[in-house]
Formats: sequence, C-alpha cells, structure tokens
Amino acid sequence: MSILKLITYPNKILTRKTKKIKNFNKKIVKNIIDMFDTMKYYNGIGLASNQVNINKSLIVININNYKLILINPKIIKKKQIIKTKESCLSIPNKIYNTKRYNIIKIKTKNKKGKIFKLKFKGLISICIQHEIDHLNGKLINNFK
Repeated sequence: MSILKLITYPNKILTRKTKKIKNFNKKIVKNIIDMFDTMKYYNGIGLASNQVNINKSLIVININNYKLILINPKIIKKKQIIKTKESCLSIPNKIYNTKRYNIIKIKTKNKKGKIFKLKFKGLISICIQHEIDHLNGKLINNFK
C-alpha cells in the first residue's frame, strides 16, 4: 500500500501517450493497488497511470464503491453527446465545462489479461472517457 506522487499540469508526462500493457504480472497488481490508494487519498473517482508517472495503459475507477480496473481500454462505440462539468486531480481546483458521450462501450482487459467488453452510461461513462484521454496524452478543456 503506497500513496504515489501525483503529476500535475504543466508536467509533460501528462501529454505523452502511455504504452500498452503486455505482461500481466505482480507488478501490474501492485500498480493497481497503489493507484487505488492514491486515488482515495486525493479524493478522486478515477485515475490514469500517467497521472502517477506510470507509463502503462492502466485506469482505476471507484464511483460509489463500484471499483473498475481497465487495462489497455479502447472506446468502440459512443452515442448521445451531453454537456458536463469535469475536474481533474492533475489540474487541481478547477472545473471545466465539457462535452462527452453519455453512453459508451469499451473493449478492455482485466488484471489477468482477459479481454472483455462493457457498456456504461452517465457519470462512469464520463469518467472513463476522461481517463482514456489521459492515457492518450490529452487533458480536459483543450489543455495540451
């Protein structure tokens, strides 16, 4: 159990695309545990690996005790654009008006490397899109 250092804007790490995970081992499991601990410490609902200086395609989410681990996630279907407000642990104390898809379907892997597809709606959908943007080196509100 470790609290990792949170990377904040304008650190260039946040603008780099992360690497796909190919080896599913104990180190990935430790990264996941540490990321959940870090996210909880900073009162977040989602955290992408590059926000804690881990160059891997990994996301953890905890919304109302619904925990989700996404490895190498990819959005494969999206619909219904909505306006929303977002904040980001890496850009503290700011709220941005954004547009996101209300409904998404993703393809991802679990911590054992098994591929699966999931569909999400609402807040969790918005959070997943936000974190996938991080993995692709994008920050909200057109930060570059």
